[in-house]
Parts: sequence; structure tokens; C-alpha cells
Amino acid sequence: MAIPPNWIVQTGRSIWTQIWRIMMSKLAPPNELGEYQRPQSEFRHRISTATDAKYPPAPNRYRLYVGWSCPWAHRTLVVRALKGLESTIEVVIVRGDANAGGWTLPVPEHGCQTLAELYRYAQSGYPGRSTVPMLWDNQTYSIVNNESAEIIEILNSEFNEYATKPECNLAPIELQGAIAQWNELIYNTVNNGVYRCGFAQTQAAYDRAYTELFATLDRLNDVLANQPYLCGDVVTLADVRLFTTLIRFDLVYHHLFKCNQRRIQDYPHLHAYVRNLYHLPGVAATCDFPTILQDYYGNLFPLNPGGIIPHLPDLSHLLMTEALTQP
Repeated sequence: MAIPPNWIVQTGRSIWTQIWRIMMSKLAPPNELGEYQRPQSEFRHRISTATDAKYPPAPNRYRLYVGWSCPWAHRTLVVRALKGLESTIEVVIVRGDANAGGWTLPVPEHGCQTLAELYRYAQSGYPGRSTVPMLWDNQTYSIVNNESAEIIEILNSEFNEYATKPECNLAPIELQGAIAQWNELIYNTVNNGVYRCGFAQTQAAYDRAYTELFATLDRLNDVLANQPYLCGDVVTLADVRLFTTLIRFDLVYHHLFKCNQRRIQDYPHLHAYVRNLYHLPGVAATCDFPTILQDYYGNLFPLNPGGIIPHLPDLSHLLMTEALTQP
């Protein structure tokens, strides 16, 4: 079969590139160097026991909106499980829908069909991103917080009275300095680093993100050769924040986001670390691998324009329980 004439190839490439850049500018806004710049979360209220607190802790008052595929939302599900807050904090699973332009609700709420509509219901005329996780107040019909790093801190500390595992403290005072240092490194180079690779719009931006990502993964593998978790012998919020990226790495980021130097399976200590965290009580139930695969490959059209969804790979290496480190 003859190859299409050169002018057809060049015209098609030019048109596709222009369309791709327009779509990427909406999906992943870049800076002048073509580097992905993640927008800041806009709802940053806290739940507090202070007498004048707008949002005091209470059972069944708050609701978490999450998507199975989102690693940022996944953090909140993991902490909810580790703390035993399933009966205290309701969860609503929203579905990613590229045709709807975002997350859709499983059933209409307040006349809203999508999460974007619910955001605007809470704040009329809201122009920002409608992201998960989102912590909602059922009493005032308002958004408490949509910053995952803060929501997991809230879940860890503010609902102990209602938690079935209040003794689980994922941010001990003596480790908070170390947790903050790990969080800063891991956010920039791993959590957001995989997106900086996948959403890069120049070769230089991609190369920089790729190099930083694997330098950090190498360092993490070395650290975990001598201890089970990032801060020593106990699980912390730093581990939660790292886990939800690593559990998706081989499944989607390695291929779709071009993070292909090594898989997590290829790091002996990182692999064991992910497996240990996956087998902590309640954590496996927060991992929906088929939906992760479907959402990333099905909804990120600029990265996978053909829309082909790969088959779920063999996950037996993750499910094995032999020689697990005890938390």
C-alpha cells in the first residue's frame, strides 16, 4: 500500500498539532517553557473543634466526592480506611466522562448532573476547576475543601472521636518535619512529576521532568532498602501520598505518560513497599484497577486519540502476600 503523499502527511500533522495544543492548554495549562503548571485548589476551609468553627467535626455531616481513577482522591480513601471512618464520612463515587467534560454524579443532586454543576450550586458563578477529591458539608450545602493534601490531614486528626481506629496517627508530632520534607520532594518530582512528563508540551520540559522523576525513584528505592516506610517503621501521610501514584505507575504512567525508564516492579524495594501498603487493612478495597485503566486511556484523548483501552495486565505480583513487612 502506498504511503500518502507528503503534502497530506504534513498538512495532517500541522492540523493535529494545532488541535493538540489547544486541547492541552485546557487540560494541562503550561508555562512559557511548555511545562505543566497544576492550578491551585480554591476551597481551603478546615474542620475544627474551635467553638466558633464554621465546620466542626460531626458524624455523617460531611461527604467525600472521589473518582476511582484519581490519585489525589485516592489519598482520601486510603486515610479514611486506615482511620476507620467509613461509617462517619460518606463517599460518593463520581465517573469520569470525556463527553461531559469532567466528572458526572451517579445520581442527580440538587438538580445537578455533574460535579461542575454541584460546584456552581455551592458557589454561584464559580469559574474554576471542578476537581476531586471534594469534601462537602451536607448541613450548609457548601464545599469545605478540595485540596487533597489538606483533606487527608483533616481526616487524620479531626474525627478521632468517631473513628474505629483512632490510635492510627499518620502524622506524629515527632515525624512532621520529615513528613513535610518527603512531601515536598515527592509532590514535585513524583506525584506531579508523572503529569509533568505526560503533559509536557516541549521536549525540554519532558526531559527535565523525566530526569527528576527517576532520580527520586532511585533515591526512594535506596532509602527503602533499610526501612519499611519513608519515615521509619510507621506509616505516615507521606507514604499515603506516594502510594497512590506508585500503584498507578506500571498500569498507566509508564506507558501513557512516557515514564518508561523503569517500572516500579523493576525496583526491588519500591515494589515491596507498594505491596506492603496495598495489603494494609482496607487499602486494597480502595484500588479499582479496571476503572483506573479505563479512565486514563479512555478520557485523556490528547494522549490517546485512538481511544484503545489496553487489557488489564497480570497483577499477581501485587497480590502476593509472602514475606510482607508488618506495619
